[in-house]
Amino acid sequence: MQLAERSALVTGVSRRAGIGFAVARRLHEALGPLDILVANHARSGHGRLDELTAEEIDAFLHENVRASLLLVREFAAQHDDSREGGRVVLLTSGQHLAPMAGEVAYAVSKGALHQATLTLADELADRKITVNTVNPGPTDTGWGLAEQSPAGRMPFGRWGEPDDAARLVVWLCSDEARWVTGQTINSEGGFRRWIPTER
Repeated sequence: MQLAERSALVTGVSRRAGIGFAVARRLHEALGPLDILVANHARSGHGRLDELTAEEIDAFLHENVRASLLLVREFAAQHDDSREGGRVVLLTSGQHLAPMAGEVAYAVSKGALHQATLTLADELADRKITVNTVNPGPTDTGWGLAEQSPAGRMPFGRWGEPDDAARLVVWLCSDEARWVTGQTINSEGGFRRWIPTER
């Protein structure tokens, strides 16, 4: 992939079992002006509607939405418009495909990034920056998913691995994806939200 001499900022890479670390490892970050922003950070957590407080809602929106938009703004402000190849990749969570019971504030905050994708892509197109969003589907990032059986839900017989999402993110950052912008790409390995019944 044509990523030589480009530099990237990837947020949310502190956990080696996570998607952000896998993306950073594949990008082999270099120093210099930023060409790529991957906003992978996330505040996650459970909470049904009747359990929400104003403080919890604010915390999800602050970290997942506000921080991401400000990062995109600062990235665009320092990007060198004289050359192509500026890339922004956001991460969402599949809430646009089906309800996420028990994760109201998380789903709403990630849904905001999904909705912002087209607008941000249009805002930054004249600056030669593409903006896309990736939904990685159920990914084993060390938070207990591996303890659940993927049988019936994942046709390939396993949960997603961080590197599955990293491959797509890195492709979106490359010249191969230079004509792709404003898209939310679902990379879920055929995830079946409802277990199929016997026929």
